[in-house]
Amino acid sequence: MMKKLFQTFRSMRFGILLLVLIAALSVIGTAIPQGREISWYAQTYRDFHGLILMLKLHDVFHSWYFQLLLVLLGLNLTLCSLVRIRTVIKARGLETDLLLEQPITYPLDAARCTRVREKLLAMRCREEMAGDSVQVYRKYGFGRYGSFITHLSILLTLIFGAAALYLPKVTDQTCFPGEALNMEDGTQIRVESFRIEDGEGNLDFTSEISIRLPDGRESGVHEIKVNHPLSFGAWKVYQQTYSTAGSITVWNLETGLEDTFTLTDLVFLSLDHVNGLWYEALYPDMIRDPSGNVTLISNVSGSYPNPVYQVETASDGVYTPILAFPGDELQVGGLRFTFEDPVEYPGLRIKYTPKAASTLLVISFVLMIAGLYITFFCQPVLVRLDSEGYTVGGPKPEGMQIAIQGWLEETDRKEETL
Repeated sequence: MMKKLFQTFRSMRFGILLLVLIAALSVIGTAIPQGREISWYAQTYRDFHGLILMLKLHDVFHSWYFQLLLVLLGLNLTLCSLVRIRTVIKARGLETDLLLEQPITYPLDAARCTRVREKLLAMRCREEMAGDSVQVYRKYGFGRYGSFITHLSILLTLIFGAAALYLPKVTDQTCFPGEALNMEDGTQIRVESFRIEDGEGNLDFTSEISIRLPDGRESGVHEIKVNHPLSFGAWKVYQQTYSTAGSITVWNLETGLEDTFTLTDLVFLSLDHVNGLWYEALYPDMIRDPSGNVTLISNVSGSYPNPVYQVETASDGVYTPILAFPGDELQVGGLRFTFEDPVEYPGLRIKYTPKAASTLLVISFVLMIAGLYITFFCQPVLVRLDSEGYTVGGPKPEGMQIAIQGWLEETDRKEETL
């Protein structure tokens, strides 16, 4: 039972099945935006959002079944690598024994055998004595390790890829245009601008951001959109959410000083903490019926078409609710308040991946390319040479046979010319 289980776990068929399943889940994870609010999936996928949430397709890369597939693939690759390296080590002696059992394929006289030896040494073949008068020459002896290196590189890619997937620190932050976020390591992420709609009124959700690393390197200004993040250094910044904030300019009538406040929460703007303006909320629009009653609209998609400020003035204990619009002014408690156009701002998902994980992942890819090159272009070749002639062995002996025969023919032509 254990032997069959071991053979199943190390079989190529099982490994391919795991790769297909992982690839299929990766496609799903790419097609369905990951990590959004549950309400977003309920609104976007009205007919089958329940299935998405039940199967964790909204966070597929952190689901238990995806992680289980990665562990099984790692086990499969580890067993395959161990079996292959053991086979490769044993194969070295078997290759020599099989070559020595073969008869001489190309009989030559002693002088030409000497020339072949000189040619093989010039080709940097390794010379080994296999008897009193028999030599074995090896070319690309390391080629037998190509398959092992390829399997090992896939295993390392899986390990370092998992590290790059699960080790990053992810934070969600908001930032107003013209301001910057200062990260723990000194990196500065600056939002230059943000828009909800393009010039034609179509939903766009685009931020222009720049990243400055602690060592002074700068990314320059780049646009990011949903599913089109900016990667720079160890940082990756996604356009995640958006919102709109109120903007009120406050002028001190006594000193003449003024300042503009960007407001997202309930706040009291005052000099004496008694008289002033309560900012309560900002609404996208309102509807006024024929009788004069007002209904505030709380939800819209896109920019606010007709923004309405809901505020309340406090003056000597008298509180007066007011609806204000951009451009309106109020004066209370020695302050003058001017209502500005709302400020649209993005919610950013910021991911930091340790440099070591990214570097090791690149190294594993390079190792994979090297393993594939060795496997297909550096097949080991063995040549048995004695006083009667030579024999070529190995997985693909044709190239070496052609090289030796061509060199001998060229040497013969030169001698005839002389």
